[in-house]
Amino acid sequence: MNVRSRRAVVFALTFVVAFCSIVYELIYSELLTVVFGGTVVRYSVTIGLFLFSLGVGAFLFRYLEDAPTNFLRVEILLAVAGPLGLVYIVALNSLPGAEGALPRNLALPLSHLPIVVVGLLSGLEVPFLTTMIDEREDSLLSSVGVSPGRVLRRGLSLVFVTEDPARTDGGGNADPGADGEESDLDGFSEILGMDYVGSLAGTVVWALVLFPSLGLISSVFVLGLLNGLAAVAFWWEFPAGSKALLLAALLVSGAYAGVLAEGGTVESELTELYFENRIEGEYVSGNMEVDLDRRFTTRYQTVSVYERRWTGPARYHNGPEGPETCLRLDLQVQLCESWIEAYHGGLVDVPASFYEDMEDKRVLVVGGGDFVAVDHLREYNVTVDQVDIDREFMAYARNSSLLARYHDDAHEYDRLNTVVADAFTYLGETNRTYDLVLLDLPGIRNDDLLHLYSVEFYERIDDHLAEDGLVVTWAYSRYFESTHNKVYMNTVHEAGFTRYARYEAMDDFDRDGDVERGEIFYVLSRGHTPELDAANASSEYVRRHREAYGNVTWRPVPTYRGVRANRVFHPNYDIIVEFPR
Repeated sequence: MNVRSRRAVVFALTFVVAFCSIVYELIYSELLTVVFGGTVVRYSVTIGLFLFSLGVGAFLFRYLEDAPTNFLRVEILLAVAGPLGLVYIVALNSLPGAEGALPRNLALPLSHLPIVVVGLLSGLEVPFLTTMIDEREDSLLSSVGVSPGRVLRRGLSLVFVTEDPARTDGGGNADPGADGEESDLDGFSEILGMDYVGSLAGTVVWALVLFPSLGLISSVFVLGLLNGLAAVAFWWEFPAGSKALLLAALLVSGAYAGVLAEGGTVESELTELYFENRIEGEYVSGNMEVDLDRRFTTRYQTVSVYERRWTGPARYHNGPEGPETCLRLDLQVQLCESWIEAYHGGLVDVPASFYEDMEDKRVLVVGGGDFVAVDHLREYNVTVDQVDIDREFMAYARNSSLLARYHDDAHEYDRLNTVVADAFTYLGETNRTYDLVLLDLPGIRNDDLLHLYSVEFYERIDDHLAEDGLVVTWAYSRYFESTHNKVYMNTVHEAGFTRYARYEAMDDFDRDGDVERGEIFYVLSRGHTPELDAANASSEYVRRHREAYGNVTWRPVPTYRGVRANRVFHPNYDIIVEFPR
């Protein structure tokens, strides 16, 4: 093989391995965010650990010999360790939620182990690849007349007007021995530069292609396949080590190709494992069976539609009889068949009952991409502006057989105006005024929604609220999420909302003949406190539960000393609710 061909292979391998390493870490960051919450913290810790591990790996290189064979071993280990790291994190955090579960303070640090393993192995790659270049031959750039070392040195000479006598002969000519040293530097700098290029490509392709189209699980196996193929290509061009290593690389590559061919099955099994043991934690652990129907990733979130059924003793069951279908956005429940109608009755019908006549009102729905809230609003013949950032999910909702049973093609409502945008940005640009604002958000489980729980966001709502306008949102229990509740209350109070009314969605959720309390809702006001005449409400849902909704009372929005409100440029991360618990 000629020198230029040899270098081309090394540079291509450098690009691929750098691409894989950075995307492994991005996948781990995203998965840890899903499991433990806190996007900024998870990504910051991952980057720090990765860089530290890279340094340790580069330091350990000095103790290794036989570069070609060891590079091959590193690639095979990465091909195995990278995807298994994801499986490890999922399995570690899928232990039963009752007895025997790892405590959070142990599961959290253990879940970061794959970051260190991939970082250590990746830290060995650049030193090994650098040794693959013949140190005394021209570099890839100098072979065409460009030498980064020479250009840099001459440029500095022009700036500082200096000569290095050690690198010239008596006549000012370059020392013949300098070119060899220069070539060493050129080769290293070119490998390092290609490593950075591969890392940049990995971050961009991950964000724009892999995550939206494949999601976490399939993407990690694509990377494993690339590492395996890199090992095969390396052995082919630089035969090193025993044929057993080549066989191992081929087996790993073939295994991942098979996994990707059955990617839906593998993803379903891992997701069901996690859902059964962690997500359905409101039930006695180990007694809920989950069957994943569909899972896909949009630009903003992962959508999971699954069927769950109780398999444990009847006396421990507090849900509906028989199986039911649920939908989750990321790992946050959006709806389940047993309570979807009650939830939207609480979100839409109860606040609508504060008004004597809704027909001429304009309502803003923030979120609600499933169109079920719009369907309820259609009954009041109001004008609806809906703002949702996820175009792909709304497209799915329009055609979903599950959601169609509940939204009844509400997306075709002639008084609906749907805007695909971030609600914070929309409110900063529109000049419309609203009588009622419904916040149908998935809940603040990570940093992504901090701005929609900020003083500035509620101030923008206030700017577009009619004089007697109301804001409605579902809320976390102040008993179980007291820290979140205190930050939230101080936030809305600082934004100008001084009164609130609290109530719950009501229904016979388990169909045992008794009405139970469901989701909690807050109605926020700047001082206007209309009465709710539940007995004469136009909503059949409100009339049916008039005993509960007839007692809805207005209270001052509480404030708490020593608790800082959440602001866009000064966030209070205590407002984030950790999930899973």
